[in-house]
This record gives sequence, C-alpha cells and structure tokens, in this order.
Amino acid sequence: MDEQQKKGNQLNIELSEDVAQGVYSNLAVITHSSAEFVLDFVRIMPGIPKAKVKSRIILTPEHAKRLLGALKDNISKYEAMHGKIKNVEGGGTPNIPMGFGGPTAQA
Repeated sequence: MDEQQKKGNQLNIELSEDVAQGVYSNLAVITHSSAEFVLDFVRIMPGIPKAKVKSRIILTPEHAKRLLGALKDNISKYEAMHGKIKNVEGGGTPNIPMGFGGPTAQA
C-alpha cells in the first residue's frame, strides 16, 4: 500500500480543549427505541435528591453493539494489567447512592 492509500484510510479526529476536560458521571441511564439507543450520563451529588443529565449520547443499534464490544475488549485489557474490577452492586440493577454515606446538605 503506498502513502496515498494509507492517507485515504486515516481519520483525523479533533478534540477541542473543553471536550478534552471530560464530564464526570457516576450514573448512566440507558433507554432505547427500535431505531436508537440513548445513553444519559448523570452526576449524583451527596445529599442532593435532584440530579441533572450532564451528557447525552444517541447511537444506532449497530453502533451501540460496537460500543459494547469495545468496552468488553478494553475492560479485559484493563483487568489483565490491573486485576479484576470488583462488582460492588452484586449484579442486577445498581443501587443509586443518594447519600454516599456522608452528611446531608442543609440550607
């Protein structure tokens, strides 16, 4: 394959500074229809009963399945390097940690 063909297969992905900072999330809510999967990433704060969606990603079913495969692959690689990730919820639907065990906020 010559240099021209190699350049044609490359994808230049740009990451702006604000996106590079990332968004912390400690809860993901996944819904779907026949045409799309919607992933809402939420940040729950201790003592605050209301939480906002910080980021929403909408995927086709095909891309959702590719994402699942990529996550499985990367988790396997992570565990090979750092050891098994513990599942503290014990399976099933995770508990939403509303209190985090800390003091409740007061106004």
